[in-house]
Amino acid sequence: MSSLEQIMREALLLPVASRALLAEKLIESLEFDIDDTIEQLWLKQAQQRRDEIRSGSVKPISGEEALP
Repeated sequence: MSSLEQIMREALLLPVASRALLAEKLIESLEFDIDDTIEQLWLKQAQQRRDEIRSGSVKPISGEEALP
């Protein structure tokens, strides 16, 4: 059995709260692997949308209306 399989088996035996904390920490560790180019593109898009709303060329809608 590989060490990864052993870790997974042991992790699944942990109490729910401990598994949730472990999952949270694993997900956080992935969030730092963000491509700088993609991050800059998202930032540019967000700024463009902000500017469109400020200029009045786009009218925002509520979350309830967007996601019925």
